[in-house]
Amino acid sequence: MANQVKLIVGLGNPGPEYQMTRHNAGFWFLDALAGRLSLAFNTEKKFQTEVCRFQQSNTDCRLAKPQTFMNESGSAVQAMLNFYKLELSQILVVHDEIDLEPGTIRFKIGGGHGGHNGLRDIIQKTGANNFNRLRIGVGHPGSKDRVISSVLGRPSKQDEDKIINAIVDVIEQRDWVFAGEIEKLMNQFNQKK
Repeated sequence: MANQVKLIVGLGNPGPEYQMTRHNAGFWFLDALAGRLSLAFNTEKKFQTEVCRFQQSNTDCRLAKPQTFMNESGSAVQAMLNFYKLELSQILVVHDEIDLEPGTIRFKIGGGHGGHNGLRDIIQKTGANNFNRLRIGVGHPGSKDRVISSVLGRPSKQDEDKIINAIVDVIEQRDWVFAGEIEKLMNQFNQKK
């Protein structure tokens, strides 16, 4: 029996200057999902997070965009886990992934941070890594020295379209996402080339 997802956390940086950057793919996903569900985000000061809540039949899930900057994402996640008394296995963290081509989607359960500062901070603050992840490919700039400027830059129109289309594909399967059917989602998306 899958563990229902009670909290979806999109990773990104707050502020208009970061809005369309690759590093904010997690925010892109939540904005698109909230739009599809006709939800509006409100700022929850106690979590330093923008939050909205989706309730329908047997689904009760919060969407959260930490406003702490990427490398402090763990503080917001830990605060919400404590407040809502959630297990790590009940959350899905959505983030950009440079090791995947733009528009490639991979679901994953657990694992390391792979150099991603948002994941690193969540693992550090919660003391565990067994949470579900949705990795959104944004492409690698080709050289290690260019990673930071790449993730903090805006993708080309072509890459942006690929990323947005991939996000839409996942949102079509949102019932599986909310139900925590990560294995099914892995079977569907992780095979795609």
